[in-house]
Amino acid sequence: MLPVLRVLADGEARHRRTLADTMADHFDLTADERAQMLPSGKAPVIRSRTGWALSYMKQAGLVATPRRGWYQITPAGTEVISQDPKEIGNDFLMRFAGFQDFRARSKADQGPEAPDPDEPQQPGSGPAKVVEAPDEALDRAYSRLRAAVESELVDTLMSVSPIFFEELVIDLLVRMGYGGNRAEAARAIGRTGDGGIDGVIDEDRLGLDSIYVQAKRWQGSVGRPEIQKFAGALQGQRATKGIFITTSTFSRDAEEYAQRIGTRIVLIDGRRLASLMFEHDVGVASRRTYIVKDVDGDYFEEA
Repeated sequence: MLPVLRVLADGEARHRRTLADTMADHFDLTADERAQMLPSGKAPVIRSRTGWALSYMKQAGLVATPRRGWYQITPAGTEVISQDPKEIGNDFLMRFAGFQDFRARSKADQGPEAPDPDEPQQPGSGPAKVVEAPDEALDRAYSRLRAAVESELVDTLMSVSPIFFEELVIDLLVRMGYGGNRAEAARAIGRTGDGGIDGVIDEDRLGLDSIYVQAKRWQGSVGRPEIQKFAGALQGQRATKGIFITTSTFSRDAEEYAQRIGTRIVLIDGRRLASLMFEHDVGVASRRTYIVKDVDGDYFEEA
């Protein structure tokens, strides 16, 4: 927060994105660090952190927004700069009534037993410095929850029957947009059983191209011989595209072989399968929904 306020100390109004670029220069970020995105992929981390620094200081009355997306220092902010503080954090902002009200509203919304997301605790220590903007913390928490669910899905996949696994593959492919409707996909998968191919499914709703599918519940890593067998079956059908789906993993040799050959074969192991199931709502159910809202600047544009 302090570096942002120092940039605004000259009294000039600056756009939020300009300030984010200035902060990237201030902290001498590399190109990769500048491009680093939030876990959700919605915005660069440096832009998020700059935005939240501005938001917090606005709550405290240190900066104002003369127009949408633009920020300018206030007399209170100028007074703070004149004191030459070593840093500005949440504890510092608590001396301002506006920020006290903001924090009180936040804690009231969370409930009395909810932890404070802006002050993570470390064993044996007091409140730590803020290390994540709220949207970063929310994204990271969501990523941890998703990883836990996907891990449980992988374990569950290993215990299902071959018939159920075939049904699961049908459900997933249809949700991903392949095979038309479920009845058409169900007729396609499992209909051949010839030469290492479990089925053929339409790549698009019009059936302009086909994808050959091999779906196997497998104990241990799938090796190169199985992929070679599948590739040979594709060549026998004059097919150019195939998907090999397994509940387990692929050996490095198998992966390298699939990348080298001319036939396009996509390998989907148990972890990727679980991720696709999560993404397309197969085998998972929504437990709770949060809608993250922001101020709609367009609504407040006056004619």
